[in-house]
Amino acid sequence: MLKHTKNIFDKRRLVIATKHQKEKVILPLLEKRMGVSCFILDDFDSDQFGTFSGEIERNSDPLNTVRSKCLKAMKLAGCDLGIASEGSFGPHPALFFIPADDEILMLIDKKNNLEIVVREISTDTNFNSQFVENKIRLREFAEKIKFPSHGLIAKKSQNDFTDIEKGIMTWDRLFNVFDYFSTKYNSFYLETDMRAMYNPTRMKVIEKAVIKLTEKINCLCPKCQAPGFGVTNYKKGLPCETCKFPTNSTLSFIHKCQKCNYKIEQKYPHGKKSEDPMFCDRCNP
Repeated sequence: MLKHTKNIFDKRRLVIATKHQKEKVILPLLEKRMGVSCFILDDFDSDQFGTFSGEIERNSDPLNTVRSKCLKAMKLAGCDLGIASEGSFGPHPALFFIPADDEILMLIDKKNNLEIVVREISTDTNFNSQFVENKIRLREFAEKIKFPSHGLIAKKSQNDFTDIEKGIMTWDRLFNVFDYFSTKYNSFYLETDMRAMYNPTRMKVIEKAVIKLTEKINCLCPKCQAPGFGVTNYKKGLPCETCKFPTNSTLSFIHKCQKCNYKIEQKYPHGKKSEDPMFCDRCNP
């Protein structure tokens, strides 16, 4: 049986795998809530795992990417405790026409053979892009995405990275970039810079993920007391209120311990025992 969570992590060194200043939100929360001593590697290059602007493609899924990123930083630092995050941007998985920020945060503890993961999906994002051919559209787009508090990236076209300007954060630089690109290419592609240090909105979503992670860490397995006891799966089948037919809505959450595999099923996690007929394939085909 493991010691209490606080004793597992208290006063241990933890490396934050980041190049884009995510430690600004990760470090204070982890040090306060876990009692760890956080640090970063000045020369850690997270871009090797993929860039939002597209020059380097992410060659794996987000979960494996964040794991590789975390393990790489831990190896370089000679540290057995690390944390990393990986963001993805695009249509919301359920609200298909609304853009979303999908953040995965992973803590790896080699000493205790633990891997604790949380996911935070938020529609609070300025993720956007468009072609620009004049200063009117340039200003309209910039103001729409909360510039200059949020950064921009300019390039010849969406998938052409031969000429690219990143981290644009002032109107003077934006207008200089406009003059350069519009003279050379007539129109050019402008997109939001989604790197954390240039995107305060994304940084807030990462902060929410960190809070969720620390809450999960403090959930101990009822059997072996390992931290990170949480939802690993779910079951569909919440019955229709009218016909009692199983719907696609969630009936229960499965909580499982990664150390001893103890699991429990939590029925009706959303506080309702039946579903509205409008979500029933039989009543509303």
